[in-house]
Amino acid sequence: MTEVTQILNAIEQGDPHAAEELLPLVYDELRKLAAQKLAQEKPGQTLQPTALVHEAYLRLGDVDKSRHWNSRGHFFAAAAEAMRRILVDQARRKQADKHGAGRLPVDLPEDLAVPEARSHDLLALDEALSRLENHDPDAARLVKLRYFAGLSHQDAAEALGISRGAADRLWALGRAWLFRQLSK
Repeated sequence: MTEVTQILNAIEQGDPHAAEELLPLVYDELRKLAAQKLAQEKPGQTLQPTALVHEAYLRLGDVDKSRHWNSRGHFFAAAAEAMRRILVDQARRKQADKHGAGRLPVDLPEDLAVPEARSHDLLALDEALSRLENHDPDAARLVKLRYFAGLSHQDAAEALGISRGAADRLWALGRAWLFRQLSK
């Protein structure tokens, strides 16, 4: 049993100090995950990996939720979901009128121009992923683990407790389904 799993078990048993021991152990991995997610966004993203990790960890700090982490993979799946929600919330916020949505762009000289953020893409992906959850929850969980948690195909299969072949089928289904939804 890994040290992370032992700490997660201690949290489940009600040890109030166990949660404090968890962040130092998973911080580097969470920061790499956050950097991967933010690298997929277009330039101009104002959220930094460190801020994304901290915000996700704060959301994960809810004691009621943390008691249900039964493995390292489950914890990272929860972290990926928290990061996804943060990025989607930020994309929605950027589309709000008070944050400049709907305003006409102003042309800047090329040396000052900043590419437009992909908030539309992320919102469309979030909506399609929500529809996939209704259609096939297992495929949606696998896509979240692969895309948002950055887990390898094998690690995602293990986190879900399924065979590699089952993960292959779910991945093919999820990718095709999302592609069709996002191509509309």
